[in-house]
Amino acid sequence: MADAHTLSAASCKRSARLFNLLAVGTTLLSVSLFSLGQTMTDKKMAFLPMAMSLPPIMIWLAASIFVYAAIAHHPDLRVRHYNKWAGYRYYGIVGALTILANDLARLPGGWWVVWGLFLAALVPWSLWDVWRAGKEDWRDITVEAAK
Repeated sequence: MADAHTLSAASCKRSARLFNLLAVGTTLLSVSLFSLGQTMTDKKMAFLPMAMSLPPIMIWLAASIFVYAAIAHHPDLRVRHYNKWAGYRYYGIVGALTILANDLARLPGGWWVVWGLFLAALVPWSLWDVWRAGKEDWRDITVEAAK
């Protein structure tokens, strides 16, 4: 005999938006901390902006794996779709900037160029997906779990 469990439409919408919202939030927090570090630092503490801004990115990078895995097998295929593309986008941008950051930081503008690219590549596209997920017609789903 199987038990029926209902996933609400609001729960499905929230799951579809979760990865994108947390990625945008940690990105904005890191850029804010970098900016704050730039205003506080002098030549003796040039490492401070990076030391302040990288922990939120690193923590979210580790936590995002669990969020991604938790949503990856959601019963609604649309939730999986939004989660999959949010992961591709975030991991692709973080991976590319990990490789290119030191070279890009040597350009005029320094680390602001790296953080600007990170913001420009991630935030608008993620917010667009959050908006699109909000416009979807979500419905309650009944899932049967075997005992």
